[in-house]
Amino acid sequence: MGKLKMLWTLAVVQMPEPLAALVFAGRRRVVDGRRIDPKAQALGALFDQVRVPGVTPTLAESRASLRLLAEKFDRPCPASVTRRDITVPGAAGDRPGRLYDTDPDGAMRPTLLFLHGGGWVQGDLETHDGLCGQIALEAGCRVIALDYRLAPEHKFPAGPDDVLAAYRALRERPEAWGVDPTRLAVAGDSAGGNLTAVLMHDIAAAGLPMPRAQLLIYPAVDARMQTRTMQELRQAYVLPVDRIGWYIDQYLPQGQDRLDPRLSPVLSPHLAAQPPACVIVAGHDPLWDDGLMQAEALEQAGVPVEILRYPGQIHIFVSARRVVPQGVEAISRASVWLQRALG
Repeated sequence: MGKLKMLWTLAVVQMPEPLAALVFAGRRRVVDGRRIDPKAQALGALFDQVRVPGVTPTLAESRASLRLLAEKFDRPCPASVTRRDITVPGAAGDRPGRLYDTDPDGAMRPTLLFLHGGGWVQGDLETHDGLCGQIALEAGCRVIALDYRLAPEHKFPAGPDDVLAAYRALRERPEAWGVDPTRLAVAGDSAGGNLTAVLMHDIAAAGLPMPRAQLLIYPAVDARMQTRTMQELRQAYVLPVDRIGWYIDQYLPQGQDRLDPRLSPVLSPHLAAQPPACVIVAGHDPLWDDGLMQAEALEQAGVPVEILRYPGQIHIFVSARRVVPQGVEAISRASVWLQRALG
């Protein structure tokens, strides 16, 4: 019976959204007035059937599950986008990276440094390959994805240190990667959104030139985990709050101050110095309030912000674009914003 139920849920995940809406008619979750989208509920239900309630997976299982999600539910890198593996300086030596472009021979191209999500403990160049390729195509820019060091093998601040080192390198030796340093942006999803916001703080603190723009996709920006949506969505699909806590525990060294702006960038004293931001938030994601808090803090500091709200979506929806139409739309809208921001 369990296997048949899972097969049925998988079939609903793959249905056109109007049919999925009929399947869930009268049974769609509502949180604080935000009704979940049908395909989001189907995908979330599939996650709940695969996972054992109350059981935290091993690190290896967690990493494998994110790769499987990308393989099964995300779109592949567009065929018209060229890819090549590169190395980019990190804080403790060179790190793997991948360069995406529709004009690989072009010199001094507008460029996006992309930082993948995965709770600081998982994710890599493969899990976000399709997403980076789509942004390169739709934003008309070069994308450089960075494989920064992961916890728990490399705890905080190894990840932020790698990101800052990579950014410095792109600014100081742009010709090595064909980067136009005056048209450079930074983006990331989830933990990568955290690292993007942290990078803005680090750049300001170091007195370095700011990038042209920042794209924050459902970013985690407050490690205290005390927002309203952290309470309302404790049992959220895909990213329940206990899973967030587990990620943070893997990431932080013992005794780490959670108010450190390199961990909780919404508390940065350097918000006013930051470039224009685009923030994507999902209404059935415990990080909904995190993203809105960061947007509000930047706006109050005088930074132009565009918020792309998806009240019916779940965490990871932009990485499930093969089955979630709102993920396709969100990345297209963000790419248009990036193209405009990069000139």
